[in-house]
Amino acid sequence: MHISIGYEFIYQCVQATPMILNLNVHHSRSSDLLKPDTMLVEPRVPMRTYRDGFGNLCTRVVAPAGRFKITADALINDTVGMDALAPFVPQRPVESLPEEALVYLLGSRYCETESLAAFAWQRFSGTAPGWSRVQAICDFVHHHIQFGYVYARPSKTAFEVFNERQGVCRDFAHLAITLCRCLNIPARYCTGYLGDIGIPASAAPMDFAGWMEVYLGDHWYVFDPRNNQRRIGRVLIARGRDAADVAMSMTFGPNTLDSFKVWTDAVAAPFQAV
Repeated sequence: MHISIGYEFIYQCVQATPMILNLNVHHSRSSDLLKPDTMLVEPRVPMRTYRDGFGNLCTRVVAPAGRFKITADALINDTVGMDALAPFVPQRPVESLPEEALVYLLGSRYCETESLAAFAWQRFSGTAPGWSRVQAICDFVHHHIQFGYVYARPSKTAFEVFNERQGVCRDFAHLAITLCRCLNIPARYCTGYLGDIGIPASAAPMDFAGWMEVYLGDHWYVFDPRNNQRRIGRVLIARGRDAADVAMSMTFGPNTLDSFKVWTDAVAAPFQAV
């Protein structure tokens, strides 16, 4: 299966405004791109790319005053398929975790572990360590939070989500990540494309999605507390400790986001004679 992916942002800037954009498909999926996700900007300005501390590809630009358009339109081959299922994979003791996973045990900007540790141990200590425990956390978060775009707030933390019981996909992920870390399970935030492929189409406008990966056994596994089901067509853009590390754009000056579009649609692969 091939998937058409892309985005279009239109900003109005009061003055020349530096931006950091985190919008490219993650390097782990770059070999699957059949049409590259080349970023185009209008008006044209110089662009510089770099890798951040988590390996994500970021782009630096200075948007001129006035209208500034950022867009990309790509095609990717879905080689990943359905999210992996490994119900018997164990939880690793902290002392045997690889060093690169340890940072994902710590509290972070949106995941304040110190505020939820007591609840996490009280609620989940009776579950079997490993996949079952993570799934129990996802089940809890999925039913605890009411989803709605009107509940989005850029400053909302996992503890606030826990108490307010409302949020968007990033809030589901932040709460589940925090509970995992409280229970010594490394968990990291992921953002990317996730279309309505293989499920009934949603009437809501398409958006980027947020989910998490947890380290169990010897691998990172995808869990999605918002949808709480295995999905196909997931295309990773970036990973980090939480959403603060993978913001789609960071702007350093007054501006307004006038228009925001994201698309991710399955398309039939062209027939090839053998």
